[in-house]
Amino acid sequence: MSELHVILGAGQVGSAIASELLAQGKRVRQVRRGPPGGDRRIEWRSGDLTDPAFAEEAMRGASVAYDCINPPYDRWPELLPGQRRGVLHGAMRNGVKLVQLDNLYMYGAPDAPMTEETAAAPQSRKGELRARLAEETLAASRRGDLRVAVARASDFYGPGFVRATIFGDRFFQRVLSGRPAQVLGDADMPHSYSYGPDVARAMIRLGEAGDDVLGQVWHLPVRPAEGTRAMMERFAAALGVAVHLQRVPDWLLRAMGIFQPVLREVAEMTYQWKKPFVLDDAKWRRRFGDEPTPVEQGVAFTARWALEAFGRARAA
Repeated sequence: MSELHVILGAGQVGSAIASELLAQGKRVRQVRRGPPGGDRRIEWRSGDLTDPAFAEEAMRGASVAYDCINPPYDRWPELLPGQRRGVLHGAMRNGVKLVQLDNLYMYGAPDAPMTEETAAAPQSRKGELRARLAEETLAASRRGDLRVAVARASDFYGPGFVRATIFGDRFFQRVLSGRPAQVLGDADMPHSYSYGPDVARAMIRLGEAGDDVLGQVWHLPVRPAEGTRAMMERFAAALGVAVHLQRVPDWLLRAMGIFQPVLREVAEMTYQWKKPFVLDDAKWRRRFGDEPTPVEQGVAFTARWALEAFGRARAA
């Protein structure tokens, strides 16, 4: 039997990792809260990762586990700490090499490009939570209890990758139907956007790498930052439409959050679009030599997917 790779989470990131591993002929087990998925090549486990016993069983026999859990945005305080601690318990009990996907919220709004050495300085409740959980992970590694590599990426775009982002369903539905694209903060501030398939492949690279990657934070490969307006114009050209931008003020997000809790959570994160928010991946390039997908190619692939998925909005 091939070595076992366990993927914790069945969202877009976890699913992309599963597809890549299956294409490589690897044995894959995927863990989710809901019922098993439809791909019979995958060994499915359904359960709650906040249960240490379930987490331990779910990772039993694995050589590598990929932590891609990401509960609903407005339920992070309720679910994420217990899920993360369950994952750490399962990995430690099984001696599994863990590759943990994280974001950039703990950095706050630094005045320079973010490196792996940038100090935690969260400016939001979600950033404080992420900083606390990241420290628990790295502390376990320093004690020698956990074999882990922490992978950090910026906001995603990609074909069918992460649907509820700046370049997710809402963006494509609006621009293909002739409505303005909604932006947060300053659309011309440089902002790093991570291409989803690059994130999935980089997670696997960390899983395959030697023990020298353990106990460290790794910024995953990303193209040079540019303004959100420039990215939206790239997409508009690839989609064959004109794009107009509509800035959504913070007060409106907070007001809408009364009825849609997710929008209330978005409101505290808009600082990321009010000054340069740039991810530095130099450490990754030195260790792995990987180049991220050219932005022109990533946009073209994503636009092709969007036309197939949301072309009906354009026709309407």
